[in-house]
Amino acid sequence: MAIRKKSNKNPPVLSHEFIVQNHADIVSCMAMVFLLGLMFEVTAKAAVVFVTLQYNVTIPATENQSAETVTLYHYGIKDLATVFFYMLVAIIIHAVIQEYVLDKINRRMHFSKTKHSKFNESGHLSAFYFFSCVWGTSILLSENYVSDPTSLWRDYPHTSMPFQIKFFYISQLAYWFHAFPELYFQKTKKEDIPRQLVYIGLYLFHITGAYLLNLTHLGLVLLILHYFVEFLFHISRLFYFSDEKYQKGFTLWAVLFVLGRLLTLILSVLTVGFGFTRAENQTLDFSTGNFNVLPIRISVLASICLTQAFMMWKFINFQLRRWREHSSPPQPVKKKFVATKGKPSKKERENGINGTLTSNGADSPRSRKEKSS
Repeated sequence: MAIRKKSNKNPPVLSHEFIVQNHADIVSCMAMVFLLGLMFEVTAKAAVVFVTLQYNVTIPATENQSAETVTLYHYGIKDLATVFFYMLVAIIIHAVIQEYVLDKINRRMHFSKTKHSKFNESGHLSAFYFFSCVWGTSILLSENYVSDPTSLWRDYPHTSMPFQIKFFYISQLAYWFHAFPELYFQKTKKEDIPRQLVYIGLYLFHITGAYLLNLTHLGLVLLILHYFVEFLFHISRLFYFSDEKYQKGFTLWAVLFVLGRLLTLILSVLTVGFGFTRAENQTLDFSTGNFNVLPIRISVLASICLTQAFMMWKFINFQLRRWREHSSPPQPVKKKFVATKGKPSKKERENGINGTLTSNGADSPRSRKEKSS
């Protein structure tokens, strides 16, 4: 992420520099178009698809189950429009955090270009991870998923979602889709683009898979677990940039990272490998959203295990690189004896001593020859 320099010259309209400098205003105008569409009857039906959640089903109240009507949601093709709108919202929030928080800190700290890029990346991700962890934890507590772990696989398929769970997944997809245009808006360096494309693609692949395969309960728990560990890493890196002596956060993160990978594998095997295999209905049925069949279970476990193995491989390489940097002894600085002005060098001092001895009557080879003659 390069440092953006503000200039007094206004770039040409719709030029590269114009779009980068004013992308937040352009996206805000696009979002306002959808909001204004809600005010008119002609465009309200189309605007609602973008702004509100679709595929809601109202379950009437019963004496045995609930005293109030409950609204649940399914997923469908219209969710792409909702994801697009909230992707615009994510771009606006990203620009607000960058301009009013991170840019002000960068001016005070005077970071180098490399630290400037990493500081901005950690600043945005730490804010997103913290917000997602708090929001996801509140959903887990309200839906009693923590007190009853069997809810991860019981009553599968989980085609009916409460409002909070569906909105959480829509927001997650919108955030990670917004990361693609941000590579252009933030002028990301070419050497950093492949790395960011890899982890953005992995997030979208797993979140979309959990959403479409009706594994929303398991996906929610694993996302919160992963986000908490990543939040600790990025907040530790922010403290490290302010004071390079700060290393305790990375040590705690290293321990929790390994534990997080183990817990992810345990929960995945427990849910997919044991919970779903005991279900009575194990037939593939797209109409009911049942994907509890052996090939899909193997594919889900394989994707999770391969991702955890890839992350552990990157983690081990990162720790080995840090260990080599800290364990390598500093190279000694070679001191050069430079003759300064007004001070004789060592060779000159020795020659001066010999000349003094000769002048004081010491027998030099030439004086001895003169005496013998």
